[in-house]
This record gives sequence, structure tokens and C-alpha cells, in this order.
Amino acid sequence: KDSASSADLSDHLQKLFKEEQLYRIDHYLGKEMVQNLISLRFGNMIFGPTWNRDSIASVTITFKEPFGTQGRGGYFDEFGIIRDVMQNHLLQILCLAAMEKPVTTSPDDIRDEKVKVLKAIPSLSLSSCVLGQYCGDPDSDHPDARLGYLEDPTVPEGSSCPTFAAAVLKINNERWDGVPFILKCGKALNERKAEVRIQYKDVPGDIFNGSTVRNELVIRVQPDESVYVKVMTKTPGMSFNLQETELDLTYKSRYKDARLPEAYERLILDCFVGSQMHFVRSDE
Repeated sequence: KDSASSADLSDHLQKLFKEEQLYRIDHYLGKEMVQNLISLRFGNMIFGPTWNRDSIASVTITFKEPFGTQGRGGYFDEFGIIRDVMQNHLLQILCLAAMEKPVTTSPDDIRDEKVKVLKAIPSLSLSSCVLGQYCGDPDSDHPDARLGYLEDPTVPEGSSCPTFAAAVLKINNERWDGVPFILKCGKALNERKAEVRIQYKDVPGDIFNGSTVRNELVIRVQPDESVYVKVMTKTPGMSFNLQETELDLTYKSRYKDARLPEAYERLILDCFVGSQMHFVRSDE
């Protein structure tokens, strides 16, 4: 439920089991595109040289749900969106996006690099956070959307529990000094989406009279798993104007016959075969 109770549970389990016998599940580590982050970063020369503060302006990791608590606000109110999503799912994605190249793909080598990232992140200040709580939309056609968080009968009266949170994290190391990592998550928003959006800096020495926009690499975790890059190209035809377009790898189009297992399906199989690559270690 909190850092203290988590530490108590971890200490108790470590008295009963060895670390290699413990499988701490964060189901986002079982998702296809989260697992693909390591392959994209370290299996392609095209990304490696620009994956740093010299080329990248910001990294935004987003989680959005289009529905509220749906009568489960009493449970949610004990935790809030930060504990429910940000400190686990989004922080794990941040580690994979920001870590240095591991020596091998062995579980401990990967988790060693994730821990280094976490150690390099200073404590978050309130001035770097925005918190919110959703209210009802009286004009919505959906009855659930017309109810605000405090109108859920299972939510304690006058609760200040956040249902939306945004935070800007900094990583104090040579690769990421000065690059903001923006984590955003919330319920009852305009769509269902989880993604990593890496925005590159402006092209130096612009020769196109300001008509260019920044390149972006987007890894869509859900729904419709995909990787796409926003790039500038010449407008087709006689014109020499620029337009933004996308190099698009959408899985359901490219891999039509592929079956993507559910996250828990992957992780339970990993438990059976003894692989801890996609599990959280105690020092994370």
C-alpha cells in the first residue's frame, strides 16, 4: 500500500526465499511494446547515436483511461492514480527508455541498469507535479461519464484522492542531463491510450523558413500496438513545400497473423521457465 508496507513485505519474503525465487509482477513489463523497447534501442544503429540529451528534447510517457472508477472508488481511494499507475507501470517504462545498454540480456544485467536510472532521479518536488480529480460531464450520453469521482457512492465524502497526475522527472547523468521525462496518467479522460513519445530537438541551421516541426518517435503500448516516427518530407508533386508524415509500423497491419499474448500470460510462462527478465527486483 505504501513504501513502508512494501519494504516490510519484501523483508519478510527475503527471509523465506532467495531473490532468484521471487517473481514480483508488474504486468506492464509483460506487454509487447514495453518488451520491445530494449530491442528497438539496442538492436538498431539508427536510434543509438541520437538517444541522448544532444538530440532529444523530451520524453513523455502517458497512460489514459476513458472511464472512471465505475463503482470501485472505495478501493481506488486508498491508493490513488500515483500508486496505481505512475510509481509502478510508468516508472518501469521510464527505466527501460532511459537505462544504459546492459552487458547482456540476462535478468540481473538489465535490472542493474534500471536501478542505476532510479538512483539518478532526484526526489520529486510538488512544484514539478500537477494533480487533478475528474468531475462529471452533464452533457454526456453515457451515464457513467455524467458522474464525477466524488459522486461515486463508494468514495469517501470530500476525498482529495487524485485521479490524474502529471510529473516532470529529471535524470542526473551524462546521457539525460536537462531532458525532462514527463509522466502523465489519469482516469475518465478522452481516450484509452498508453504510449512513449520521444520528441527530438529542432533541426539546427533551418533552411526551410520555419516550416519544419520536431521529429517524434512514438511507441504505442495500447491499444493497437505500433511504432511510428513523425518525419518531414517534400510535398508530392511540383511543390517544394514540406509536410509532416509518418513511418508507421502498426502491428495489426504488418503482422496480421501474429498472436500477441496477454501480459499476464507471458509473465506466468516466464515464471514456469525461471526467467526473471521482466520482473521487478527488490532494490527497484
